Amino acid sequence: MCSRPSRRISWPASPARVVCWAAAVLALGGAPFFLSSALLQIGLLAGCAVIAAIGLNILTGTAGQFSLGHAFFVAVGAYGYALLSGDPAAANVVGLGLPSVVSVPLAVAIAGLSGLAFSPIASRVRGLYLAVASLALVFLGQHVLFNASAITGGFHGRDIAPLSVGGFTFSNRDPLYVLGVEFGRYERLWYVALAATVAAYLVARSLLGRRSGRAFRAVRDNEVVATAMGVNVRATKTAAFVVSASYAGLAGTLLALTLGRVVPESFGFEQSVDYLAMIVIGGLASVGGAVAGAVIVASLPLLLSQFSSYLPFLATPGSGGIEAGTFTRYVFGIAIVLILLFEPRGLSALGRRVASLGRRDPVAPAVTGGQSSPVPQSAQ
Repeated sequence: MCSRPSRRISWPASPARVVCWAAAVLALGGAPFFLSSALLQIGLLAGCAVIAAIGLNILTGTAGQFSLGHAFFVAVGAYGYALLSGDPAAANVVGLGLPSVVSVPLAVAIAGLSGLAFSPIASRVRGLYLAVASLALVFLGQHVLFNASAITGGFHGRDIAPLSVGGFTFSNRDPLYVLGVEFGRYERLWYVALAATVAAYLVARSLLGRRSGRAFRAVRDNEVVATAMGVNVRATKTAAFVVSASYAGLAGTLLALTLGRVVPESFGFEQSVDYLAMIVIGGLASVGGAVAGAVIVASLPLLLSQFSSYLPFLATPGSGGIEAGTFTRYVFGIAIVLILLFEPRGLSALGRRVASLGRRDPVAPAVTGGQSSPVPQSAQ
């Protein structure tokens, strides 16, 4: 008599995990009530980086399309929102005066269309050639941002219209107090950024868990085999660029709302390298890894700058010593080298290792027809 193959029993979430998730929800939801405006701004910038990093990880980590032009698509989202929602009566820059709730999705769509426009080039080259081609976007974008002053404001940038939903403005214009705490622009935007970040994470997890995710991975691993399996390689690459550019556009829009003013220096080659460092440190092809890497790379320099006076190994800006930004460059460089040498899958793989420590399904031999097979004790 043949025995039925044992099935792995899905155990409910452990109490420790439930407590951790509950603590995270409470901490993030209550952050505006106990964090200063400076720390809230750092959190908002980290949220923008998380959304952008998730998009780049879909493109580079999952679909295997090596891109160094991610900052260009972030700039398209930021300046697209500035143009669409800008005041038509402004003296030096052009504005269409559209409602902000309309401008946000339109800016994301424009960024996605820019990814679609670049996709014919991306579908014909790969590897180092694609990296160089995408890098050209950054230099082209910098030239346009500095010289198209009627749209971008030139070197000095342009102001951003605040987000307004149903008459409620996400700015410091109208005083608002919640439980005795004044809710200014950062406090109000915090929940918008939190909702956008969670939505970006969930959409990415759903996208990569479906057929589209399998198509991305097939193209990354071997385009010839992917074609033999019925995957349209060119359409898959195009979809990856459109999705990634749309994520970047959303991040750029949120970044513009957070800063209140956008300048060309915020979207240069250095920022593209930062986005690439986020997904390498966090772990390629891992949505959770992109989140962890983005939080670290985006927030660590700002936190060190915020508390540099309390850290003896850091110098204040302009003093000639090692500043927070320079120090973090050293840290990220060393971290990338160590990760590539010892754990190419990044922090996501390390996190899985730590989570698996001490977590073993209890098994016991079950006698079936004179042979033993491992069966969970709870099933006996």
